[in-house]
Amino acid sequence: SSHPFMPLMCSTLMFCVVSVTDVPPPHTTIRPGSPVPVNTNDPGVRKAARFGVYRYNNSSNDLFLFKESQIKKAMVQIVRGLKYMLHVEIKRTVCEKRDHSSLDSCHFQREKNLQRMLRCYFEVWITPWTHKVHIPVAHCQ
Repeated sequence: SSHPFMPLMCSTLMFCVVSVTDVPPPHTTIRPGSPVPVNTNDPGVRKAARFGVYRYNNSSNDLFLFKESQIKKAMVQIVRGLKYMLHVEIKRTVCEKRDHSSLDSCHFQREKNLQRMLRCYFEVWITPWTHKVHIPVAHCQ
């Protein structure tokens, strides 16, 4: 049984790989155009998720910063760069927005009445050669 998102992939170097449940091969072998699943622990995915969180924090009127708690699902598509499509759970931290803390040092809320979790869908488009990040979609609820 083959996975609908994982056709036989071959690069010009005659490097072929068939994958059913595995992570996709390195980006060089992904055909431009079609989104493919990517491991949620992939460093690029984690970075893209953080960009989505920054976008959410900038647009929310919450007193506290939110931070990604779990990346549920990730897809990547090659379109003039890398476009990540991410399903991410984010949670409220103990860091207040006005303190402009680094999210890495922010712990999640422990106080019951202040805890809040949101499910988000982010589309994060990264063009590495221009160092530009564009986030056309950021929905959290």
